[in-house]
Amino acid sequence: MTVIVRELRPGATADVEGFVRIRHLALPYVFFSPESVRHHLSLPHLRPFYRALLAEEDGEIVGTAQLGVAHDSPEPGQGYLNLYVDPARTGRGAGGLLVRTAEDHLAALGATHVFAWVLDEPGNRAFAELHGYRPSRSAYFLRLDLAHTPLPPLQPPPPGVELRTGADFADDPRPLFALDAEAGSDEPSDVPTEFTDYEAWVEEYWKHPHLHRELTSVAVADGRPVAFSVAHTDGSGRYGTGMTGTARAYRGRGLAKLVKNDSLHRARTAGYTEAYTGNDSDNGPMLAINKWFGYEICATEVRYVRTLG
Repeated sequence: MTVIVRELRPGATADVEGFVRIRHLALPYVFFSPESVRHHLSLPHLRPFYRALLAEEDGEIVGTAQLGVAHDSPEPGQGYLNLYVDPARTGRGAGGLLVRTAEDHLAALGATHVFAWVLDEPGNRAFAELHGYRPSRSAYFLRLDLAHTPLPPLQPPPPGVELRTGADFADDPRPLFALDAEAGSDEPSDVPTEFTDYEAWVEEYWKHPHLHRELTSVAVADGRPVAFSVAHTDGSGRYGTGMTGTARAYRGRGLAKLVKNDSLHRARTAGYTEAYTGNDSDNGPMLAINKWFGYEICATEVRYVRTLG
């Protein structure tokens, strides 16, 4: 048995398909596709900061890692490492070799801290702690049976608010960028982020292959977007919420429920049968909203951190 770790080759179909296969086995709640993997690797603003690794056992892909430095954080040196091994092939050296190789890459990229999401299972947590990582915050994956769970009735928007879709901003998504920058900076996180590069946001998020602009719901008031629920789809009947957020001055008015309910209803009408989302465990308001819709927790992950050097 020989295990090696190497970089993923975006032009190699077997590499990309192997990466997607491992992620589907280990993390079925998150959408990955060959298109999304290639998309992430193709982004010029991420190229200096990002790597994707594969672990092979006797020539077969058995593990993956995504790693990089948070280029959009005001705090320098904040690295991340998300590692997954085929659940049937753990305990055979692939995970440990991925960690060591990834940390060498991260040190070369200038990372001083490494943050890693770990599924909340005893073996996974023991593996992280064995390699010097300590637990931090937690988060949930949630699932809604969109085909059978009754959704709350659609409500008309309040006076002065208009419901639109992401597709309505195809010619100029900059107002959505401004809303995403404001709402995203308030999300609970170990690593603060700041969206300041509009062109990079367009390439990474607006052009993401899973983004469904027609199912993305936007509340507009006073001439600008003030709340949105971003829809992702994977082409197999699954719908995911990439982000639901409200501008600070408009919070407490039920707009997050309004846009998410609108998007969910239209997704169900379009034939989507499963809905997924994720929430930080400290994000009480959004967890309450998702419980109101009928979402149920299907998995928990824990954020681990290690100081390099």
